[in-house]
Amino acid sequence: MAVLTITQNNFEEEVVKSDKPVLLDFWAEWCGPCRMLSPIVDQVAEELAEVKVGKINVDQEPELASRFQVMSIPTLVVMKEGKEVNRSLGAIPKAAVMELCK
Repeated sequence: MAVLTITQNNFEEEVVKSDKPVLLDFWAEWCGPCRMLSPIVDQVAEELAEVKVGKINVDQEPELASRFQVMSIPTLVVMKEGKEVNRSLGAIPKAAVMELCK
């Protein structure tokens, strides 16, 4: 499944109302570890059809970053039924991202 760009405008529909778990990647263009993690998140999106994957640019969506109390990036958050169920800070290997989504 393709990676979605999550914004304030589509957050409710794509994340809160999702019938699938959602992996959110909080990132920024200037963040080196974010650039390392990004292709891994893309691979997970392709391999886990049962998980919706979205990326949130913290510079463009500061309200969402604040709502999730994101203090450092990259931050990965897994949502199920509109609630946060898992979180990881920093760049992590693909196996750890896959495990986070379970």
